[in-house]
Amino acid sequence: MNPEKNTVWFWIFVTPVLLALILVIGIPFLLGLYYSFTDWDGIVAPVFISIKNYLAIFSDAQFLSSLIFTVKFALVSIILINAIGLALAMLVTQKIFGANFFRTVYFMPNLIGGLILGFIWQFIFINIFPVLGLNGWLSTTSTGFWGLILLTLWQMAGYIMVIYIAYLQNVSQEVIETADVDGVNPWQKFIHIIFPLIAPGFTVSMFMTLSNSFKLYDQNLSLTGGAPYKSTEMVAMNIVNTVFAEKAMAYAQAKSVIFLLIVVTISVLQTYYNKKREVEA
Repeated sequence: MNPEKNTVWFWIFVTPVLLALILVIGIPFLLGLYYSFTDWDGIVAPVFISIKNYLAIFSDAQFLSSLIFTVKFALVSIILINAIGLALAMLVTQKIFGANFFRTVYFMPNLIGGLILGFIWQFIFINIFPVLGLNGWLSTTSTGFWGLILLTLWQMAGYIMVIYIAYLQNVSQEVIETADVDGVNPWQKFIHIIFPLIAPGFTVSMFMTLSNSFKLYDQNLSLTGGAPYKSTEMVAMNIVNTVFAEKAMAYAQAKSVIFLLIVVTISVLQTYYNKKREVEA
C-alpha cells in the first residue's frame, strides 16, 4: 500500500483523539497551572502572586495531615488489594466447581458506584457492626481508616483479580507440570515460577491500585466525610473542600499541582522498578 495514504488515514483516525485530549486535559491543565500562581477565587479577575500559594501549602497543617493519611491508606490498600486479588485469581483459575460463577461474584462490587458503595458500607458499619459488638466503627480515626480499607478491598479486589487471571491463564502448564514432577512444593512453585511469569500483571495492578488509592474521593465522602474532625480526610477531599468551602480556587489548584507531581513521581518510579525486575527475571 501507498505509505502516504497510510499516513493520511493514520492522522484521520488519530486527530479526533488528539483534539479531545487537548481540549479535555491539555488546555485545562495549562489554565490550572497558570491559576495556581494567582489569587483567583473563581469570580474576580486573577492577579499574579508568584509562588505564594505553593509556599502556603507547606504551612497548611490540614493538607499535610490529609497527605500523610492518604499515603498510609495507599500503602496498606495497595498491598492488601494485590494480595487478595492475586489469591482470588489463583483460586478461580483452579479446576473447581463454579469457578466462573465466583469470578462474576468477586468482580461485581466493582460495578457499584463509589458514592453508593460508601453508603452501603456506612449502613453496615452503623447498623450491622454494633450487633457484632463493634460499636462506633466510624467514630475514630483508626477504625475510620480501616473502614475505608475494607470498602476499597471489597470494591477493587475483584477488578485486580481479573487482571491477574489474564496473566495466570498464559502460564505454560508444561512448566507447572515439570515443577510438580521435580517435587517443587506449592510455595516454591509460586515464588520462583508463577510469580515471575505474571510479573507484568503485577506491574499493571500496582499502577491501577496506586492511582485509585491516591485519587479516592467518592467513597471517602459517603463513608466518613472526613470525620471525625477531618482526621480521615484524604487529599482529593481536601482539595475539593478548598475549592467549594473556602472558595480558594487558585490555592486548591496549587495543591492539585503538588499532588499531581507526587502521584506521577511515585507511579513512574514504581513502574520503572517493576519493569526492571521483569527484565532481570
